[in-house]
Amino acid sequence: MAQEERYDIVIVGGGPNGCTAAAYLAKCGLSVCVLEERPELLGGCENVEVIPGVRIDPHMTFMYAGASPGFEQLELHKYGFRMAWHQVQPDGTPAALIWKSDGPSETTLKDLGGQMKLQGAHPDNPYWKELMRAVYWCPPHPPEVEITADNVPYMQVIKQHAPEMYTEELLDMSQFDLMDEYMETESYKVAQGIIAWYSGASPEFQGVGIPAAVAAALFSIPTGLSVSRGGMHTYGHAVIRVGLAHGAVMRTSCPVEEVIVSEGRAVGVRLRDDAACGEKTIYANKAVIANVEIKHLFKDLIGKRHLDVSFLQRIDDISLKGSSIYVSHFLTSKPPRVRPQFRHPEQGDRRLFFGGCGPCDSRELYFEHIMDINGRKSFPSMPPQKVPWIMVPHEEDDSRVRRPNSYLLSPFYVIVPPPEYLVEGPESMHREKDKWDTYMRQALGTVVENLEDDLIMQWSNPPWESEHRNWGLLGGGWYTTRHCDDQWWSNRPLPELSRYRVPQIDGLYLCHQSSGHPGGLFLMAIPYNLMHILIEDGIAEPGDWWYPSPWYIPQEGKISAAPR
Repeated sequence: MAQEERYDIVIVGGGPNGCTAAAYLAKCGLSVCVLEERPELLGGCENVEVIPGVRIDPHMTFMYAGASPGFEQLELHKYGFRMAWHQVQPDGTPAALIWKSDGPSETTLKDLGGQMKLQGAHPDNPYWKELMRAVYWCPPHPPEVEITADNVPYMQVIKQHAPEMYTEELLDMSQFDLMDEYMETESYKVAQGIIAWYSGASPEFQGVGIPAAVAAALFSIPTGLSVSRGGMHTYGHAVIRVGLAHGAVMRTSCPVEEVIVSEGRAVGVRLRDDAACGEKTIYANKAVIANVEIKHLFKDLIGKRHLDVSFLQRIDDISLKGSSIYVSHFLTSKPPRVRPQFRHPEQGDRRLFFGGCGPCDSRELYFEHIMDINGRKSFPSMPPQKVPWIMVPHEEDDSRVRRPNSYLLSPFYVIVPPPEYLVEGPESMHREKDKWDTYMRQALGTVVENLEDDLIMQWSNPPWESEHRNWGLLGGGWYTTRHCDDQWWSNRPLPELSRYRVPQIDGLYLCHQSSGHPGGLFLMAIPYNLMHILIEDGIAEPGDWWYPSPWYIPQEGKISAAPR
């Protein structure tokens, strides 16, 4: 008979947030057990060899973590983390371009200066790290603190570093409002808006203008507006090694059936009968941390016995209108070439395509696409030649391809409605996958002239497939819920849950992108923010390696997470 298992901390879900939380807590000297349902850890960071010699990222590619304190605090460089940054391609072109319907977009000095100003990246006054940390790597203020312009963290950074830009109206502005003030070229504004939209904060949402502008920069600014490759998967492995090195136990193929609640306190979990673990009940002496999408957690793993009906209804009503993404991958037998109208006279007639964002002719195209997503909640109604897309920059020496005469364009993103909201039904896009695969080829084919002729293979996952492939991707997307003013910071996902505690259940904490600030791909942000709360509650006691957010405000009656 298996011996009873007890740990200080039990973490449900071994995605990037759960594994990072385990690394932090194990480094504090706590005993930690991570339980993951899938056969491997890391969730959306997975890397798949779809055919011999070709690897793709089904979900996440960009590394949204350049400002994270976790790189230093967890010392990831000692555990194998490496990052490759590329600013230009072999032919001298930028890694990615802004594409219009009739060719590459021109960018002015005012556009670049405006972008650097909004993102704190001007070389004469760089404060991008402070700004990014103020937006994402900072826990929401305690409930007794009234949120004003005088204590919103990013407002303080702007006031300190760019006082000429500071105005309380920033709190009510959208990204488009800001770009109209500081930039001039429409296509450049549209491109920045599309990138922010794909990163979780839509450019038209009022009240999140600065977070949207910063979201558009998170994957590029740390090394001078370049683009990261390879970081997601190596990050995941490094953070797992940190946890293991400090004694954490990490188990795969161990689905949790129930979070055990006794007398109003989370005391452990019960595994499903088919879990690859002899002992089916695992106890937590100090806390259970749920790295599980929020609706599954409260509706399935806890349920009505421990939560009132009105709370469960509010969970059910949380908006998923952050949208989802149809992800495509194309393998060609020859290097991808841009069509003649997109070539630069000085670069010859065989200029290669490396990636970018398009078509960015005007924001009217963007808003027409938005109508399909949030209005009609239907398949893209636009011609494929007009639908906005992002193509992650391609590398001629792509390390993911070890197959002769093969070139990978991957991933290619087009936003579509979450499957739960599709008027045609949640499985409808999956059922018509051939049709939408053709649509995606036609969209990218407006720029890449040899895509159809030299195509070897195409892989794709509509949101419904993403959601069922990886249960953590609620709505089939990585940022899941809206990054709008009413689901942001101290309101995310509900005001009473915004500081990662569950008021109705002691000892239960939230650590999933759908259930905490900031959500999405902002790696190490939720575990870092959660650490402040666990320290407040006397659960974690880190060593000298720990430092809190400079804008952190401790809750009254709690232990401060700021070292004395």
